[in-house]
Amino acid sequence: MTRLILITSGKGGVGKTTLTSNLSAALTDFGENVIAMDANLTTPNLGLHTGMHLVPNTLHDVLKKKKKLKDIIYPHPYGFKIIPASMSLDDLRDVDVGRLPEITFSLLGKADYIIMDCAAGLGREAISALSASDEIIIITNPNLPAVTDALKILKLAQQSELDVIGVVVNRVRGNKNELSSEEIEELLGVPVIAEIPEDKNIFKSIAKKQNIFEYAPYSPAAIEIKKLASKLTGKPYNPPKLRKPRNLIQRMAYWLTR
Repeated sequence: MTRLILITSGKGGVGKTTLTSNLSAALTDFGENVIAMDANLTTPNLGLHTGMHLVPNTLHDVLKKKKKLKDIIYPHPYGFKIIPASMSLDDLRDVDVGRLPEITFSLLGKADYIIMDCAAGLGREAISALSASDEIIIITNPNLPAVTDALKILKLAQQSELDVIGVVVNRVRGNKNELSSEEIEELLGVPVIAEIPEDKNIFKSIAKKQNIFEYAPYSPAAIEIKKLASKLTGKPYNPPKLRKPRNLIQRMAYWLTR
């Protein structure tokens, strides 16, 4: 049975694309057949994050009925597949975003998981992506404006009778001014299913156009994303214990690779 999961948020810049690419890789590590799809048609970045931004055909071509779905599913070296969207402004012309549900539902049976990156906000594009999914994961940062915007998308998803898996809190620094998971759960009324710490390895991996498991598989963010994949699949995961460096050389290596 294929699970159609949309990664969404109430605002941009909270980490939707990062979670889409890295969660797809983590699910692959658990032996799942995964397709990552860029359903953000106006500002797509999944191709950039995964190093697959120069492909000849994209989701825009299918939405404009220029290509078939099989022409835009690309294998990623890590083991999952990607459906990228076009980064060209010209490709936005004559795109029928209302066809997104038709396309995603035609993927049923072709993978265990379809993980979709959604446009931010409450516009027509985001609403169409919601209609194209069965389940959603809401991602937010631990500050009040981001959580307030997350509440808006949550209400819209609940009105659409979608299954809200939970909330991922991204870029957690542990500052006293941040909202705690308990406070976020109280505000939103849904469980926090992952807390991903601020980790500069994420930014380094994006610059390399790699997922976090290719770049730094035992980094703090990688471990938390792997825990999330474990929850989704129900398969066990024993995270490695990060040992503190003892001598000067170990400390230098530790800080250089964080």
